[in-house]
Amino acid sequence: MSELTHFDAAGASRMVDVGAKPITTRTARASGRVRMQPATLELVRQGKLAKGDVLEVARLAGIMAAKRTGEWIPLCHTLALDSVEIAFDFDGSERVTIAATARATARTGVEMEALVAVSAAALTIYDMCKAVDRGMVIEEVQLEEKSGGKSGHYRRDSG
Repeated sequence: MSELTHFDAAGASRMVDVGAKPITTRTARASGRVRMQPATLELVRQGKLAKGDVLEVARLAGIMAAKRTGEWIPLCHTLALDSVEIAFDFDGSERVTIAATARATARTGVEMEALVAVSAAALTIYDMCKAVDRGMVIEEVQLEEKSGGKSGHYRRDSG
């Protein structure tokens, strides 16, 4: 593992200078889950929660948050994103899985944008469902894959 790049030689925080890095296509994919009671998940599936279509609101929240990652994470660069896509899947009777893919043509990666998108979508699901299920758990928010740039391609092992 290489050095921590967000600290200078004296240990002070710093924003990494990416000015000399080449502009390349960067892609990152992240995922996470929201675990809830089966009855809550059924309400989400059927779109029967009083606040509206939970997954569409969560999708918009994730996209909006990805665009503002530099405001969420102190040392992240603000990037002009080419796209952010968010998909949902029902994982059994108790989980919604969230997958976010972020793309940019930039000097630095979009891993944090994909992770922020998943996190904001998960938090929005929690917010919209908390009236019926305060025991929900947001879990396993993680980077699945990234490509572009000097560090190359990364893919999480599936096993």
